Amino acid sequence: MKQEYTITIYTENQVGLLTRIAIIFSRRKINVESLNTSPSEVDGIHRFTIVINVAEDVVRKLVRQIEKQVDVLKVYFNTNDEIIWQELALYKVPTDTIAEKAKVERLLRAYGARAVVIRKDYTIFETTGQREETDTLIQVLAPFGLIEFVRSARVAIIKDSKGFHEKLKEFEETAPAKHMLVEEITAEKAAEMDQ
Repeated sequence: MKQEYTITIYTENQVGLLTRIAIIFSRRKINVESLNTSPSEVDGIHRFTIVINVAEDVVRKLVRQIEKQVDVLKVYFNTNDEIIWQELALYKVPTDTIAEKAKVERLLRAYGARAVVIRKDYTIFETTGQREETDTLIQVLAPFGLIEFVRSARVAIIKDSKGFHEKLKEFEETAPAKHMLVEEITAEKAAEMDQ
């Protein structure tokens, strides 16, 4: 059964990585609902947040394939119940219409919006929330001559995560031991070949 998943990718900021990730989605014919990239809590590490609507087995395969990319450090996927997320929306409406026909102050309070720009010809409102909340305000503003609307990509934080810097520390602590083990095995194989 299809459902909405948020994929979080931690990566070094490398040129061409977004193209390689987009190709993975394209080959599997998966539509991306939302895409956001930003710095993460770890210096030099970026975070991609991608929203898709697929079955669980598809997202599992997709995550494994993305993790195989050279510059990708770690990939997670979560349902909406496992994350805290928000989107930002901007709405442009004619100033004269909104001033004449609506109680602007009540409208702003009811939807948690604030006026960003007020000009003679138009007013721009801003609000943050989940998609249903921002969509509701579109319907409320439509009778007032909604001129323009735009919504940002999703920003999300995983509820049960300790942060990627903790995972990175764990990896750095175990990496030297793994590296030494590989060196020991290589040395043993070389010794056997000499005999």
